[in-house]
Amino acid sequence: MTVTAIGPNGGLIVPPGHGKTLTTAAQHVTFKVTGEHSRTASTFEVVVPPGFDVGAHAHGHSEELFYVLEGELEVLAFEPLVRTPDSWREWESSSGQRAVRATRGTLILVPPGCPHAFANPTGEPARMLFQASPPPDHERYFEELMEILGSGGEVDHAAVERLRIRYDIDQITPLRHDAGRTAGEPEPVKAARTL
Repeated sequence: MTVTAIGPNGGLIVPPGHGKTLTTAAQHVTFKVTGEHSRTASTFEVVVPPGFDVGAHAHGHSEELFYVLEGELEVLAFEPLVRTPDSWREWESSSGQRAVRATRGTLILVPPGCPHAFANPTGEPARMLFQASPPPDHERYFEELMEILGSGGEVDHAAVERLRIRYDIDQITPLRHDAGRTAGEPEPVKAARTL
C-alpha cells in the first residue's frame, strides 16, 4: 500500500513505513503529513536514538505536540526559574515542575514561546509522533539541517545557528548526541535520504 490521497476533498492514508525519510546518526525523521496535505500542521514520525538530546529550545510562533509511541524519553515543557546554558536536566519552574520520564502514551503540548526539550537517556531507541503548526517550517528546517549535516567534514555550527534563526528556533542549550558529545564533535555526522 502506498500513500493515498483520496480525491481533492478527501483524506490522506499513510501506511506504516511510508513517507519521506531523512536520516543521520542523530536523526531519523519520516514526514507523514506535510504542508502539501494540511494547512494546520506537519506530522512526523521520529526515532530518537540512545544518547540523543535535542537541547532546550523555544519557538516564537510554532506550536508543537509530541506523543511517545515506543520507549522512554526525558522531557520538559516549561519556563525555568533560571535558563542555564549548558544543560536543561536540572531546570525547575516557579511551580516546582522538573523534567519527567515520558513513557509510551505520554503526550506533550508545547505552546509558542515555551522552552522545551527531550532526550533519550536509555540504551534503546524511542519513537514518537511529532506535530508542528503551522506547516511547512519544520519540514524545511529538517531538510536544510540534513543538507548541512550531510555535507561532509566537520559540522558547520554557524550554518546550523543561521538555520535555527531563520526557522524561529531559539536554541537555549546545545543539541547533543552520543551521551553528551555536542552533535558533530569530534566526528562528522553523515546524512542519507531515503524515500
